Amino acid sequence: MGFFKEFKDFAMRGNVVDLAVGVVIGAAFGKISASLVSDIIMPPIGAILQGEQFGKLALTLVKATADKPAVTINYGLFLQAVIDFLIIAFVVFLLIKAINKITRKADDAATKTPETPVPAPEPSNEEKLLTEIRDLLKRQA
Repeated sequence: MGFFKEFKDFAMRGNVVDLAVGVVIGAAFGKISASLVSDIIMPPIGAILQGEQFGKLALTLVKATADKPAVTINYGLFLQAVIDFLIIAFVVFLLIKAINKITRKADDAATKTPETPVPAPEPSNEEKLLTEIRDLLKRQA
């Protein structure tokens, strides 16, 4: 039973659960960004290339024969993956930047201590003597 308890403790740690949530959200975001690239960004680029589908751009090294498929370098798919990566990297950058800004504000608020009023300095011996003399002179008058 010790092995299963240890595994349960490991799996229920905050970091592991956070990582799992991050992976699931990251996978979903990857699908969204791939769709953005292939369905929104690449069609206008294909139109600029006179109707050529960007993902099908390839350099044929060896033509197909009856028994062997063609050997191609699919640079269109590669460029599409690069654009997909750049979009994901940019969004992650913005996310990290926002998290750092929020964390910095929280840290500043936590380290800032309320200002306590500074007590007035104690009067010097000369000031005390002068005050006593003044009080005595007031009483005599």
